[in-house]
Amino acid sequence: MSLKSTSKYLSLILRHEPELIGITLDEHGWAEVDALIAGVSHTHPLTMETLEQIVREDAKQRYSFNGDKTLIRANQGHSVPVDVELEEVTPPEVLYHGTGRQSTASIDAQGLLPMSRLYVHLSADYATAKTVGQRHGKPVVYRVHSGKMYADGFRFYRSVNGVWLTEAVPARYLEKMP
Repeated sequence: MSLKSTSKYLSLILRHEPELIGITLDEHGWAEVDALIAGVSHTHPLTMETLEQIVREDAKQRYSFNGDKTLIRANQGHSVPVDVELEEVTPPEVLYHGTGRQSTASIDAQGLLPMSRLYVHLSADYATAKTVGQRHGKPVVYRVHSGKMYADGFRFYRSVNGVWLTEAVPARYLEKMP
């Protein structure tokens, strides 16, 4: 198995389906490293060294260890209800969201919704949003008027890997980029 394949499987387990390998996440999304390694190893060979390499080298910085590396969690993107202990922060005036062209009619009508996740994911820059959008087909980038949203009472969080999160973005705060 490749590191990429194992990392994707870890993402599935730590964000969406921990029960697939018989583990549970605590209320903050943490899983016991030993139990994770044992469970994942049934289908994807995994050692502590390999897990440390995945956490260290993951381009999106999806995972974090606790201080003594006995616990691990995904930094954001969960569909299971967990509180990853994000602090509310003041966002920049503008953030961005990348998507595929096929989603624009729904977004234009309803705004950005978290869908199966707990939060809508936003990027600090256009280029990152465009890269995200390309994963979903022909990319479309929306400018999110996050400063105005925040002034209007919406809460924002920033995960440890720099992804901006909010519960939803009403269509009135969106502007489709050319």
